[in-house]
Amino acid sequence: MKIEAAKEIRRLTKTSQRCRRQLADAVKPLVCMLRVGDDDSVELNESALLALLNLAVKDEKNKISIVEAGALEPIISFLQSQNSILQEYATASLLTLSASTINKPVIGACGAIPLLVEILRNGNAQAKVDSVKALSNLSTHSDNLDIILKTNPIPAIASLLKTCKKSSKTAEKCCALIESLAGFDEGRIALTSEEGGILAVIEVLENGSLQSREHAVGALLTLCQSDRCKYREPILREGVIPGLLELTVQGTPKSQSKAQTLLRLLRDTPYPRSEFQPDTLENIVCNIITQIDGDEQSGKAKKMLAEMVQVSMEQSLRHLQQRALVCTPTPKDLPISSCTSEVSSK
Repeated sequence: MKIEAAKEIRRLTKTSQRCRRQLADAVKPLVCMLRVGDDDSVELNESALLALLNLAVKDEKNKISIVEAGALEPIISFLQSQNSILQEYATASLLTLSASTINKPVIGACGAIPLLVEILRNGNAQAKVDSVKALSNLSTHSDNLDIILKTNPIPAIASLLKTCKKSSKTAEKCCALIESLAGFDEGRIALTSEEGGILAVIEVLENGSLQSREHAVGALLTLCQSDRCKYREPILREGVIPGLLELTVQGTPKSQSKAQTLLRLLRDTPYPRSEFQPDTLENIVCNIITQIDGDEQSGKAKKMLAEMVQVSMEQSLRHLQQRALVCTPTPKDLPISSCTSEVSSK
């Protein structure tokens, strides 16, 4: 009867926000069902976990009440289960619960982070995706970021980034984590030591969503700003210039600024040019192009530069027309706000 009741709650709360509010009192009995741990309890645990997950989706109050009811202890134990389905549902639950700012420090303090990193390394495909999104949510709390760093997650994050679609939400969360971890020496060393790590970030810079590209260029800029002499060559070697050129005119305002700053850092000399050699983006890029090995890559960069100048001129003309008409900015001209992830209801 409990299993059937949990399945009915799961069904009712799958798409209805009103039902999530009306059934909020079901949280405590469902958490009690999570605590049953005998050999025949798997279906009981799974049905309760999925009902709680749906109750938590897009409902801040339920997220908080689920944690306050003591759900984290059994959920964390499920992360270590030999049952891959139960492990997957537990990971999805933590993804949703970690979208709450209030829950983030609590989840981090209860030992969930090392287990999520372990699932990122060895879990099934869906569990890996949910774990990296949960870690990205948790990383916005500074204490959690320190814990994540100590688990050496970069190899597992880079491995997932290499194989996922570069325009996906998964790639965005991988790059968001890498950007945060690149602020630490251990994170920078791990990324550059991982074969294909920087290349994977550059592929997102070229083919990712607007938000993904912003994280990718931010990660590369953090590397170069921390130690230009050490990281300039590894970044250039992977062919970053064409993607950066495109980003200077087609990214978010923040991406454009970061791309231009990175191009300045990547040129041969870090010092400003004289007044007779203006520090223009074109001069910086031409300076870098002369150092690129290989006719194909150099030719691609030069073509991108020509296209960049054309697009820049067109954008400048449109901007002047907008000012003349006293138009308000369109949504695409506004910076993209960062947001936490949640799993969709199941």
